[in-house]
Amino acid sequence: MTYIDLHVHSNVSDGTYTPAHLVDEAYRQGLSAFALTDHDTIAGIKEAKHRAEELKQNGKMISVIPGVELSVEYPKRDIHILGLMIDIDNETFCKALEAAQQEREERNLRMVNNLAEAGIDISMEKLRAAEGNAILTRAHFAKYLLEHGYVASTQEAFRKYLGEDGPYYVPRKYISPKKAIQLILEADGIPVLAHPLLYKLPKDELESFIAQLKSYGLVGIETIYSSNMGFDEGYVRGLANRFGLLMTGGSDFHGKNKPLISLGSGRGNLKVPKSIFDHLVNFKKNELKHHKAKYLFR
Repeated sequence: MTYIDLHVHSNVSDGTYTPAHLVDEAYRQGLSAFALTDHDTIAGIKEAKHRAEELKQNGKMISVIPGVELSVEYPKRDIHILGLMIDIDNETFCKALEAAQQEREERNLRMVNNLAEAGIDISMEKLRAAEGNAILTRAHFAKYLLEHGYVASTQEAFRKYLGEDGPYYVPRKYISPKKAIQLILEADGIPVLAHPLLYKLPKDELESFIAQLKSYGLVGIETIYSSNMGFDEGYVRGLANRFGLLMTGGSDFHGKNKPLISLGSGRGNLKVPKSIFDHLVNFKKNELKHHKAKYLFR
């Protein structure tokens, strides 16, 4: 049996591996494919595909599945929707990502100003010098604060400076879950609810939310996941069956930013069979056109 990983981040967002390095690591781990699902950006996919093609020319086969992880609005938190097998050249989708990135940049600038006013030697230029063209997240702020001696750990950075209840935090403006699902469908992708148990919603609230997402056109739910414990996977499998959703699985690999999670194997408890991806391919080939006609722009 061959295995895959449908939830992976590069340093284009908040991971630490370059897209090309991820391809090498995925091959080293024996995976047959992985999905690059950076936060609100597809900027790393072409580099990853190029590296995969280089390996192919040397007889080393590894497939890169174009994906994205969109943050959407939800009371008191954000929810993540994966888009798998997307058309990265879709104009509507690309424009929406550009708008989301611009909004994130404006929010980051406000947070930088808040921290600077508190006496921290920080600026967008200094953050960019360390992170290049990555999509900046609070993880990058935490890394900066740690490396410059303002905190002793990333946990302290969030507790003192970056937490949602703190004086320096600036909330983001997220797109709606319905809009995210429609954008993914518009780009011929498969919308998937990422790590449903990570939000720690009460059971009734989670199931009501999944029903709502299903009414918008949700296709899949991330069932096999690094943080699953005990009966977690069984419960999510039950949700997939109950709501008629395809099952997916991924490690949520971030490199050194999540050092306990390995590509392809998570915390050592993760195995996503290629058959999971085969079901997605079959859906896209045989059902996606009808699905789009049913749900787009309702």
